[in-house]
Amino acid sequence: MRLNGLQLERTASQLRAEPIPEDHPLVAQLNGMFGDHTYFLDGTGLSIVEPAAAMKFPAENADGMGVVVNLANWTESDPPKLEVHEPELTESTVTFETDGG
Repeated sequence: MRLNGLQLERTASQLRAEPIPEDHPLVAQLNGMFGDHTYFLDGTGLSIVEPAAAMKFPAENADGMGVVVNLANWTESDPPKLEVHEPELTESTVTFETDGG
């Protein structure tokens, strides 16, 4: 899922993760591997956010939520590298909308 500006802002603040800018050279390669998404990097690795309802994530208001899907983890090598694995649904969620809609 490619996030719009407001979704991106809210997601980044809730995850404490850094979005990879759309114009970064790696985004084309990541899109080729995983599809058209907004990608995030944090201390655990590389993730995307998918609509919770589409992922059948059990939540009361899944329509206004996203669920974090981890795509790669940092290795302990020096320097650390990202090690890609099968997408893993996490328990982390984000809220796209405010109470006011």
